[in-house]
Amino acid sequence: MSELSIRQFPCLSDNYGFLVHDAASGETATIDTPDPDRILAEAKAAGWTITQIWNTHHHFDHAGGNAAIKAATGARIVAPAYERDRIPDIDQPVSEGDSVRLGGIEAKVAFTPGHTSGHIVYLLPGEHVAFVGDTLFALGCGRLFEGTPEQMWHSLSRLAALPDDTVIYCAHEYTQANARFALTVDPDNAELQAYAAGVDAKRARGEATVPTTIGAEKAANPFLRAADPAIRARLDLADAGDVAVFAEIRRRKDSF
Repeated sequence: MSELSIRQFPCLSDNYGFLVHDAASGETATIDTPDPDRILAEAKAAGWTITQIWNTHHHFDHAGGNAAIKAATGARIVAPAYERDRIPDIDQPVSEGDSVRLGGIEAKVAFTPGHTSGHIVYLLPGEHVAFVGDTLFALGCGRLFEGTPEQMWHSLSRLAALPDDTVIYCAHEYTQANARFALTVDPDNAELQAYAAGVDAKRARGEATVPTTIGAEKAANPFLRAADPAIRARLDLADAGDVAVFAEIRRRKDSF
């Protein structure tokens, strides 16, 4: 029986912080470091000591607090080897297929370029949990700051192949805006309509819309649904390849 605990809390304007704790070993990892003061305060409130930092990519709202947390706790920095030139003082550079351990919990590293050229995600198959950074969002996906549509489509397709009950911890509270856009490209999708209504209700109560599940995203997130005939027809791309359809959805979201 797993002794994994996950503590989620808002950081900055729209980020989420995540602390992952293995009770058996006492180890705790912070997934990225958007706000070191808030992360350290949350760890203290939980009675946990941060021993590891798991970075998904180099952006400042994900790795900018590394030095402060390492100075305060001595935590080891685990980060993508692909971005070692942009994340200082990495203790354990990791690449596709590598494993990271938090006590008795194993995370597998998957390379998911698109948002950045070296983005990774941490998959915990034994826990049916994934920390996906800015690759996949609830009803959205990350902007293509460095990667190509083909790279991002491949990355998203890998995540879509996870079991439907996989719980997805994405790094931002963007869901309400994502839902408004999603309804412009897939307006007749009943699953999406219900999801969007639920998001509005949660936000009206001040509740988080993260985490989500792979199953929910496959049913409603247009960025995972490039093969859907209704979306293709609405975009006038009935005969296009999946990458082209995805690229058009992303283009429209960028200017939405």
